[in-house]
Amino acid sequence: MMDRSKLPSFDGVFSPVAFRDCSIDLLDQTRLPHEIVVLQLRSVDEVAEAIRVMRVRGAPAIGITAAYGMVLAAHNPEAQARIPEHVMMEAAAALSDTRPTAVNLTWAIDRMLAMYRSVSTEPGSIVFDALLEESRRIHEQDIAANRAMGVLGADMLPENATVLTICNTGALATGGIGTAYGVIRTAHDRGRLRLAYACETRPRLQGARLTAWELLHDGIPFRLLSDGAAAALLRTQPIDAVLAGADRIARNGDTANKIGTYSLAVLAEKHGVPLYIVAPTSTIDPLTRTGAEIPIEERSPEEVLAPQGTRFAPQGADAWNPAFDVTPAELIAGIITERAVYRGPFDFSSE
Repeated sequence: MMDRSKLPSFDGVFSPVAFRDCSIDLLDQTRLPHEIVVLQLRSVDEVAEAIRVMRVRGAPAIGITAAYGMVLAAHNPEAQARIPEHVMMEAAAALSDTRPTAVNLTWAIDRMLAMYRSVSTEPGSIVFDALLEESRRIHEQDIAANRAMGVLGADMLPENATVLTICNTGALATGGIGTAYGVIRTAHDRGRLRLAYACETRPRLQGARLTAWELLHDGIPFRLLSDGAAAALLRTQPIDAVLAGADRIARNGDTANKIGTYSLAVLAEKHGVPLYIVAPTSTIDPLTRTGAEIPIEERSPEEVLAPQGTRFAPQGADAWNPAFDVTPAELIAGIITERAVYRGPFDFSSE
């Protein structure tokens, strides 16, 4: 069970990432659920490595972490010295290159660069303070967005609802209570949830390792299932909704999310179950016209051949390991953001 005294916090509330004393406290999610290890990151390179190897993951949490990484780039003991633009641009490039699919990453970095440019002629101490304030604002806004999405999504569920979710979209993946998980948690808090089913989410098992950890802590009734059991579940059990997060939503509503989400969308449509995407507006990318333009990260084959470091495949085997897939907009019953619930046909050209 979670010992909150060992975890990072933001304004006294648990967060997987927090800025403290010119360093970043980061809960190492690769060590969960068996160990609670909080890292102290003091350089942009350390932040980039943590994002790349998924010590922090989840699109909103990645964006928040990158924003704090930009603050580290501006730290200069010589308070009156200016922060050269090339320092900030190099930091932005290093962080942007870590994971290509999650648009929150570049969205947060762009906000930090805009803030830097607005104060770049000021002494370094003023630049640092302005960037820290902007990064905290990004964090605060995500907390508020999570709460709003939780309410909007919970209101859409029937009484005594049973839902199915994939990956981890809770507090570990965001700055607040979560996106899709935030809907589950809010519904439970309001007495509207009977049961949550969580896919293991192979190959990195974010559902089994992380979502189950959060569900246990929050006292939410749940059952895990292997990803391949979802079809049987939807065919034989009354499921009211499939809830998923997003790493990038294209202008037309096509949505990139953890690998396996597209499968759930096809199965949900086959069995007459609505699939809802739950994500903040910062995940919407109006510059990407359709899902075909979303870059899909491919990760090491070893994550499939030897998940969690235990090898199951024979030596000499190879694997294809896309981290995400794209769910076409026509399979999505609604996209829940902090502003509204959108129904298809989707057009996010003005976001």
